Amino acid sequence: MRIVFMGTPDFAVPSLEALLKSEHQVVGVVTQPDRPKGRGQEVVFSPVKVVCQREGIPVLQPLKMKDPAFLDALRRWTPDVIAVTAYGRILPPAILTLPPRGCINVHGSLLPKYRGAGPIQWAVIRGEQQTGITTMFMAEGMDTGDMLLQETVEIRADDTAGTLAPRLAEVGGRLLVETLRRLEAGTLTPQPQDDAQATMAPLLKKEDGVVDWTLSAMEIANRVRGLSPWPGAYTHVNGERWVLWRVAVGLETSGAVPGTVTKVSKDRVEVATGDGTIQLIEIQPSNSRRMTMAQYLAGHRLAEGLKLQAIPLSQS
Repeated sequence: MRIVFMGTPDFAVPSLEALLKSEHQVVGVVTQPDRPKGRGQEVVFSPVKVVCQREGIPVLQPLKMKDPAFLDALRRWTPDVIAVTAYGRILPPAILTLPPRGCINVHGSLLPKYRGAGPIQWAVIRGEQQTGITTMFMAEGMDTGDMLLQETVEIRADDTAGTLAPRLAEVGGRLLVETLRRLEAGTLTPQPQDDAQATMAPLLKKEDGVVDWTLSAMEIANRVRGLSPWPGAYTHVNGERWVLWRVAVGLETSGAVPGTVTKVSKDRVEVATGDGTIQLIEIQPSNSRRMTMAQYLAGHRLAEGLKLQAIPLSQS
């Protein structure tokens, strides 16, 4: 079949590479426009575009999905199927109805759970032990289309969103090719989603990273994992912003006010939460590198009774 692929970040690359190794013909790729990044605001290509340049695949990067020139170019590719993995934009009806075999999406959850832009992060934040990949026909709703294939992936106890995503992405590429094979063979039976079982996974914002110390220790630990590597869970210590990269549920109970440092030793800091304590293992203070708590305490003093703040003291 003639395939147009739509995708942008690292998560989409295994899907594109799996298509390139399959019997199908990738006639073109649509990815997000090049954007400035970092302090130097240097323009960088999306990971998907980098693959396209390496493989000599034609690329479209529309600013607007309804741009007539873009839609005309897409039609000229005459795709049988449009395959989508983490493209990052909602597709209008003009695209959804363009290919005769439909638009197929690779989604990073076991639908109908975790519909939306952040399924991997929210599965970890919510303490799930399993997630997976769903391929589905795309519809106008947010991840509401009929499901095609699913595969379950275990979430390890030490997984972050950053470590889980590559495993899911590899499954996504394999499942996409299998979906196309069965679609062409006529052996797929689309399954409607049960909307009553649906949960949402909205796009995360930078402010979602602030640590709410009134949550339980387990909830905070899961948020730290789910928010890594972006936007990162953070708190303020003596007015300085700390990103919490690794934490563990403490072994002690505490009647202290949530956010209070309850224990400091040579390599250990415990903080009271709404239920139990959290051990800080790896942190990153403002304008500094990531370091273990032991490395930080080797050159800094932290007093028991210190209160960690959601916002700097100057703003509270």
